[in-house]
Amino acid sequence: MEYVFSTLSNLIHQTAFFNLTWGNYLMIAVACFFLYLAIRHEFEPLLLTPIAFGMLLVNIYPDIMLHAEDAANGVGGLLYYFYKLDELAILPSLIFMGVGAMTDFGPLIANPKSFLLGAAAQFGIFAAYFGAIFLGFNDKAAAAISIIGGADGPTSIFLAGKLGQTAILGPIAVAAYSYMSLVPIIQPPIMKLFTTEEERKIKMGQLRPVSKLEKILFPIVVTIVVCLILPTTAPLVGMLMLGNLFRESGVVRQLTETASNALMYIVVILLGTSVGATTSAEAFLNLDTLKIVGLGLIAFAFGTAAGVLFGKLMCVLTKGKVNPLIGSAGVSAVPMAARVSQKVGAEADPTNFLLMHAMGPNVAGVIGTAVAAGTFMAIFGVF
Repeated sequence: MEYVFSTLSNLIHQTAFFNLTWGNYLMIAVACFFLYLAIRHEFEPLLLTPIAFGMLLVNIYPDIMLHAEDAANGVGGLLYYFYKLDELAILPSLIFMGVGAMTDFGPLIANPKSFLLGAAAQFGIFAAYFGAIFLGFNDKAAAAISIIGGADGPTSIFLAGKLGQTAILGPIAVAAYSYMSLVPIIQPPIMKLFTTEEERKIKMGQLRPVSKLEKILFPIVVTIVVCLILPTTAPLVGMLMLGNLFRESGVVRQLTETASNALMYIVVILLGTSVGATTSAEAFLNLDTLKIVGLGLIAFAFGTAAGVLFGKLMCVLTKGKVNPLIGSAGVSAVPMAARVSQKVGAEADPTNFLLMHAMGPNVAGVIGTAVAAGTFMAIFGVF
């Protein structure tokens, strides 16, 4: 009988109930809330679902993020190996290739002025950088945090890894992906605050047709120009343009389909769950994390506002031919930010179609955020 009671006691004490802290339970509740947003309200479920589930797993079984040799029972580590692919910048680069294969750069080619709107929206990155310095982060940590302002999860992970900021990589990645998912909630109030109803009703003329030759040359020329100026951007910009070249060349359909579908979804699963699994209560519930989340929100708001305000300036200079709403799409959240521009414009006038016009700044924002990351790497001498 004593053996039975001893065995039952050991089994009971092996359950998670005896090993979790109040912080773990809080993070489990947060994970369930994120799952609710992803499933019930469909807030970017492809991103939020794996992130939230990774968060759930690591707070129930923290050893899942340990190397198997470091785990107390020797059987941890599943997500440890996924996370190493984040630290080595492999998964972020593959994500960019998939984005390139899925995205039509035609609107940007047809309207090169969109580059200016994409550049304006990067203002939030530099606002967050100085804000992070003010709050006591060192320069490299501030740079890694600031990329959240571009609403670009892969670039945030890439830069944090390259700058050696693995201690705060988890909060940075979760904040960036969370704000990407919450674009439909965060951006509209800011867009409406800085525009009038008349401006939101502005209809833009049809974009010119873009030839196949232009679409093929674009990724090649951008790669040469950008990577010659900032070689450190090659892993991101290079993979983005390679994916787009697959798409536009028309001769590697199998590679295009693989990069934009099977490979993309595999990488999203690995990256999402591993990012979520960095949010153990011990690592996430601290003052620095709150600062990072707050700075990310401020940066994202500043970037959105800067894009809209520059759009207003272009509206004035073109005598009402540019709808300022498309400036908000200059953040890197492709294609969510462009869809939000379309949605807010359609609320003012149901016959207003801004999606293709907003895709130009949206694609420019992806390139701009990668360039900003490369600039920080060049400043700190990281290759």
